Amino acid sequence: MNDMNQPIASRLVPEAERMAFVDRLFGIKYVLKLEPTVFHFAEHLAADNKGGYWDFYELSNGGFYMAPRTNTVFAVSFPNGREGEMTADALGIAACLYTYSNLSFGDDRTGTGAFAETCAKHYYLLREFMFGHTEVQSILKATN
Repeated sequence: MNDMNQPIASRLVPEAERMAFVDRLFGIKYVLKLEPTVFHFAEHLAADNKGGYWDFYELSNGGFYMAPRTNTVFAVSFPNGREGEMTADALGIAACLYTYSNLSFGDDRTGTGAFAETCAKHYYLLREFMFGHTEVQSILKATN
């Protein structure tokens, strides 16, 4: 985990490193499960999110998230009945948290598996980063 005195930093993953980076973290399950699930949750949170290009971010604690590459502030409707606004970065974090949580329950009939464990790990790494984010309150409203 992270030294409590050091903030967790994010680094934009350069274009040339993107596929190798997600392959190292998630393998083929990135394309088959993770990416489509992130897009699904982002669409449900923000109806005006019409896709587009997403940036990848590596966290200094070993985590990962992706977020739409746009300056749009999205109107969001949260599954818990709340509504609000989020930047693309916060929307990406919330969608990734939902995705990691959802996929951590298992990728086979027994509810176990290496991919599920990886998603559980990344949920906690991203959640740790979220607490230092400027939009932590909006992300918490979306995910609690």
